[in-house]
Amino acid sequence: MRHLLSAGDLSQDEATLILDTAEEMRSLADRPIKKLPALRGRTVVNLFFEDSTRTRISFEAAAKRLSADVINFSAKGSSVSKGESLKDTALTLQAMGADGVVCRHGSSGAPHLLATSGWMTGAVVNAGDGTHEHPTQALLDAFTMRRHLGSLDGRRITIVGDVLHSRVARSNVLLLSTLGAEVTVVAPPTLLPVDMSRWPCTTSYDFDSVLPKSDAVMMLRVQRERMGDAYFPSAREYTRRYGLDVHRMAQLSDEAIVLHPGPMNRGMEISAEVADSTRSVIVEQVTNGVAIRMAVLYLLLSGSNETNEEQTA
Repeated sequence: MRHLLSAGDLSQDEATLILDTAEEMRSLADRPIKKLPALRGRTVVNLFFEDSTRTRISFEAAAKRLSADVINFSAKGSSVSKGESLKDTALTLQAMGADGVVCRHGSSGAPHLLATSGWMTGAVVNAGDGTHEHPTQALLDAFTMRRHLGSLDGRRITIVGDVLHSRVARSNVLLLSTLGAEVTVVAPPTLLPVDMSRWPCTTSYDFDSVLPKSDAVMMLRVQRERMGDAYFPSAREYTRRYGLDVHRMAQLSDEAIVLHPGPMNRGMEISAEVADSTRSVIVEQVTNGVAIRMAVLYLLLSGSNETNEEQTA
């Protein structure tokens, strides 16, 4: 891998390698000293043009645990607010010697532009671009499911909610299908993309009919900040049809788990009782997110030292 821009770019072997590497990184979380020298001397820039808590902190923790130097960039308070373009920002990072750039941007395709434009030579990781993709979130979700369910081959995964605006949903459908899972997407018709036939999954409008067959249920946040129109009659109506509460949770099989990429709208797509239940692995997803991002950064950047040494020799 040179960059990680889309979950669809990963083969089954590449995805499995990342998950297996993350399993090794995950063991660090239980050690008194949570550091490895793997990326000592490398510089990782967190280039965030959108607000983020979990993803930015997770990437920062991952890079620091691998002993990399970390530079956090936020569009607010930077030259971007004065009109600086993405190209000039990239050229600045290149001049500063960035070995890896973790990019979150409100425009779909921005990380791909960084990776292919020639403005910079460092590895680019897509940390979420518009409504397009969020591959490391899909990887940490798959990693969490694998730890609880074993192999995902043949497992039935249900993704519920605002699929239209969700980069997490797209990445999860692509990755989980690559890993052999049977994915069902559940949403009101107004919150599904126009052409779902191109997605490697099945669709349903009836949440209750798919629950008993599900091995894992992933609830998606209703992204009101991306909605310019009314996509459903009311919040109460949405919760009644597509919210996961204790009554719906009772329909799940004994080993089924509940996931949410966060942040949650408690009381809307998921009730507080479900979010805090023993079936919920939402907090564990955050812990696993650090391990997955350590694995991604390690696999992308750990070979850079050898490459540079060979070129110097």
